Amino acid sequence: MIYTLTLNPSIDYIVHVDDLQLGKVNRTTDDTKFPGGKGINVSRILSNLGVNNIALGFLGGFTGEFIENTLNKLNIKTDFIKVNGDTRINVKLKSNEETEINGTGPYISKENLNALMKKLNCLKENDILVLAGSIQSSLPSDLYLQIQKSVKNKGVKVVVDTSGDALIEAIKNKPFLIKPNNHEIEEIFKTKIKSMDELINYGRLLVEMGSENVIISMAGDGAILLNKEGVFFGNAPKGTVQNSVGAGDSLVGGFLAKYYETKDILKAFKHGIATGSASAFSMDLCTKDDVEKLLDVIHIEPYKED
Repeated sequence: MIYTLTLNPSIDYIVHVDDLQLGKVNRTTDDTKFPGGKGINVSRILSNLGVNNIALGFLGGFTGEFIENTLNKLNIKTDFIKVNGDTRINVKLKSNEETEINGTGPYISKENLNALMKKLNCLKENDILVLAGSIQSSLPSDLYLQIQKSVKNKGVKVVVDTSGDALIEAIKNKPFLIKPNNHEIEEIFKTKIKSMDELINYGRLLVEMGSENVIISMAGDGAILLNKEGVFFGNAPKGTVQNSVGAGDSLVGGFLAKYYETKDILKAFKHGIATGSASAFSMDLCTKDDVEKLLDVIHIEPYKED
């Protein structure tokens, strides 16, 4: 089974306003609400691709009820821990410019955390656990590392999709997959990357540090996969970007859907690029048909360095 963990879910409230005027009353031309959070996005993609999974994390209040009810309507199994505070709302305002206002999320008690760890202790060999998104301030900053250690001896494959210190800590315990972009790699190594060869060198360092597979996404320039077998490049299909939010989560979901089926890393990589691109070309997360339309134009090749 594939499990996704979203520690700080949200309702993503997307609001469209023509010519926003600060300090005045503005009327929306359109608005939409989605269950948000990186792990939840991965669960939604897996479900769209016909892969069963279970969404884990913390939910609270009427906002948490909305998220759980919406996921259940999408036939996604959930097993969330209920907390006292309200799950956050993230506002994404689309007007002349795009603006985001993200909530902080509810306080997570020690009892809440213990309940989660008890659920994770039930995972078994060949399960996949996706740790995705930020760790809120009421939780230990090394929580992902703690979780990895707790499931390591069970034969669980762990995917970590986060950034900053949380990612550095997670790499220490040899995750199955991480998916940083070039900006996140610059943050990790406190540098400015000026060429593809530099980017690949830092990707190799991440493999040496412990990650089994590293996918570096480069938006319209494609993606790179690095592991002990080598370095592989996949082109990005051409299309009009409608909404980049969730494209990286879709890449992870598409990768895992194909890997869970075939255990073939390169086929999974190709499927991941197609899924990430298909979501970028859609207003919401992509469908299975969207993905299949792109597969033929994506080619995975060993990367030839200068």
